[in-house]
Amino acid sequence: MTDGPRQRGSAVPSTSEDAAADTGKAAGQSSVALKKEIGLVSACGIIVGNIIGSGIFVSPKGVLENASSVGLALIVWIITGIITAIGALCYAELGVTIPKSGGDYSYVKDIFGGLAGFLRLWIAVLVIYPTNQAVIALTFSNYVLQPLFPTCFPPENGLRLLAAICLLLLTWVNCASVRWATRVQDVFTAGKLLALILIIIMGIVQICKGEYYWLEPANAFEPFQDYDVGLIALAFLQGSFAYGGWNFLNYVTEELVDPYVNLPRAIFISIPLVTFVYVFANIAYVTAMSPQELLASNAVAVTFGEKLLGVMSWIMPISVALSTFGGVNGSLFTSSRLFFAGAREGHLPSLLAMIHVKRCTPIPALLFTCISTLLMLCTSDMYTLINYVGFINYLFYGVTVAGQIVLRVKQPDMHRPIKVSISLVWPVIYLLFWAFLLIFSLYSEPVVCGIGLAIMLTGVPVYFLAVYWDNKPQCINTFVGKLNTMMFKDVLSLTITSLYYV
Repeated sequence: MTDGPRQRGSAVPSTSEDAAADTGKAAGQSSVALKKEIGLVSACGIIVGNIIGSGIFVSPKGVLENASSVGLALIVWIITGIITAIGALCYAELGVTIPKSGGDYSYVKDIFGGLAGFLRLWIAVLVIYPTNQAVIALTFSNYVLQPLFPTCFPPENGLRLLAAICLLLLTWVNCASVRWATRVQDVFTAGKLLALILIIIMGIVQICKGEYYWLEPANAFEPFQDYDVGLIALAFLQGSFAYGGWNFLNYVTEELVDPYVNLPRAIFISIPLVTFVYVFANIAYVTAMSPQELLASNAVAVTFGEKLLGVMSWIMPISVALSTFGGVNGSLFTSSRLFFAGAREGHLPSLLAMIHVKRCTPIPALLFTCISTLLMLCTSDMYTLINYVGFINYLFYGVTVAGQIVLRVKQPDMHRPIKVSISLVWPVIYLLFWAFLLIFSLYSEPVVCGIGLAIMLTGVPVYFLAVYWDNKPQCINTFVGKLNTMMFKDVLSLTITSLYYV
């Protein structure tokens, strides 16, 4: 393995060749880099697979509950899909203008400076990705084990053990080969889409049978509770969270084949596809269930299957398990590239910027991602942590899109292979929607948002002590060097053991 370069400056590379060259340098002499192995199909698989997790199968009721009627809930799904598409296109412009892996971390760092970028990385490393991956893995294990415990809940230790096995298996796959990891993502994304298509087809059959009471305009907009502006805003917030993962392809820009073409093309294909699936799956649900039944269900797709599929109802829990398994794979794949990019910029230990010489995979970053997620499985507070930092994650979406406007103003002549909008109307629309949801979040849950901000700000002293402070005492540099060497030996030993027979 070899490591990528440390980049302390904030200069924005003007071409993808510059970024590739930067990635390829290691210790001033090697030319090992992440390979460009992700084509258009796999790029779409990363976006679709990371957006569609277990939510649309298990609990799409968050939007309906706050929208107060079926019709308004469907409108919320459509609007949030459109806003997501606008945000993704803004990221596409940034992705080909600053063609480096790392996604919004790389863009924020290059546009707003090292501290802003480090805080984005800090909250991602500390909480966001370990907790999200742990929750998805636990959802997978729950749906696998539930049939074995039909009259009670599966044992907690069993859930955590199976979740850990899932994480270890997929980490091994990702360490072994980028091609293997993308094939796993492609297959499981196709599987979850087929399951959702089955739900949509069953909904169409129901409509053909005349089961469309809740889709008639008079009934669709009949509220089951009084309309409330605050609740409607919360419905939009829930809808926006349901589309989370739309920016993950930007984390692997350097591994895309022809990113100038495939990055925007994958977005044009994937976001409308997900929006279509989300809207029509929810239409299908209300052809078989009333709003009250849907809100009462803990697993909507399972209830839907029990009503319409009869002896084949087992398809739905299996579909949820497959969907979450693919979700864990996609999250491991993309988040490890974020940590790799952070180490390459000098914001994380240089060990994490190492790439396997033959396999061209960031094995240390993948192992770090896996270990941090396994640690989260050992705590019972992960759901609380997700609530605290969900606000921060959404905050950086807007900061990144604002960076696009800043970059347009400060460097209008910079080479941009694509421009989302000459007049910046789309970034402004996204930021207005983002500001509305952000202000509402602060108003409705000030304590939760405040704790999230406090967790993020703990990274400020870490940045100044570990990154910004150049003239450290020699003893500190020696200690860090020995620590890196020790960690390198452990990683090398683990890598040889796990990959020897591959």
